Amino acid sequence: MSAAQPLDVQPTPLALLLLGREADPKSERGVECPGDLPAPSDPDLVARARAAKEKLGDRVFVLGHHYQRDEVIEFADVTGDSFKLARDAAARPEAEYIVFCGVHFMAESADILTSQAQQVVLPDLAAGCSMADMASAEQVAECWEVLIEAGVADTTVPVSYMNSSADIKAFTGRHGGTICTSSNAKRALEWAFGEGEKVLFLPDQHLGRNTAVREMGMTLDDCVVYNPHKPNGGLTTQQLRDAKMILWRGHCSVHGRFSLESVREVRERIPGVNVLVHPECKHEVVAAADQVGSTEYIIKALEAAPAGSKWAVGTELNLVRRLANRFAAEDKEIVFLDRTVCFCSTMNRIDLPHLVWALESLADGNVVNRIEVDAETEKYAKLALERMLALP
Repeated sequence: MSAAQPLDVQPTPLALLLLGREADPKSERGVECPGDLPAPSDPDLVARARAAKEKLGDRVFVLGHHYQRDEVIEFADVTGDSFKLARDAAARPEAEYIVFCGVHFMAESADILTSQAQQVVLPDLAAGCSMADMASAEQVAECWEVLIEAGVADTTVPVSYMNSSADIKAFTGRHGGTICTSSNAKRALEWAFGEGEKVLFLPDQHLGRNTAVREMGMTLDDCVVYNPHKPNGGLTTQQLRDAKMILWRGHCSVHGRFSLESVREVRERIPGVNVLVHPECKHEVVAAADQVGSTEYIIKALEAAPAGSKWAVGTELNLVRRLANRFAAEDKEIVFLDRTVCFCSTMNRIDLPHLVWALESLADGNVVNRIEVDAETEKYAKLALERMLALP
């Protein structure tokens, strides 16, 4: 018997990336930060952050996403969701440095909306977004070719969630589409169906499905899921022609973990509880909830809640815990929807050592981890964002 011959197999870029043997500069998966970080055990971290921020003065503007750690939020000049923060940065043209305590796609949006004189810094380049990673520019371009071959591209309008890379936003802009947030998704879809017959919704299938079915009167049969890892997205030509909503097979790793069992369990455990969830949750979870809304909606709902009310909240744990502490004095009981706690792991990469390192570097005149979107990508991504801003 002859010896087995080695197979001539070349690993794909994705395989190398997953094995940690390759890097993808356009991916949300980050790279190691240069320089030496302060030790997490350094008892002077808070004082060092304050000193560096004071030295920079009005030259720096620190943005803190709602899902950030408390230790980071303490140093944020403003807090909010991703798009609110990007607009806040654009409204501060005197700030030379925008330190975005969020994830990569958020910093990209800030760079797109701010002036050329401003520099956007992400304290840890490894702070990405698994959802945004689920739709690469190459995959979406291939999907569009599938739609062309099916004869439906001319009547399909792309609508991309804010939680997407600059490349995906630029694709959307080039093909006549718009961006949406979790709070204006219905308006974006209404606009899109005024422009065409179908919507390609990227990259979160759950937000697209929940908006179409809950708020626009469509049925689950009107929606199909395009899987970029299957030939033709795993769909037949007829399925693409019949569908109104072509949903990308993407999801949020935090919101996707909530289940119908989570809802049932918390109702049994806490009689009279109100279940409040984000629209990135699965459709069956949203259907079983008492209220559904964006991060800002969740905060406002709990602000307006009567004393003594009980709430199980299906969104990121940092925010839920912060809200529970904030409203404890008002006798509002706020718990995490799932009994197994879950932080956004990539958002949590932005910690106090990384923030201190970034601020001290800027104070010393060294710009680190700058996020820059190239001019061509920025042009079309901004076009898609401007269409959203023009929505009625």
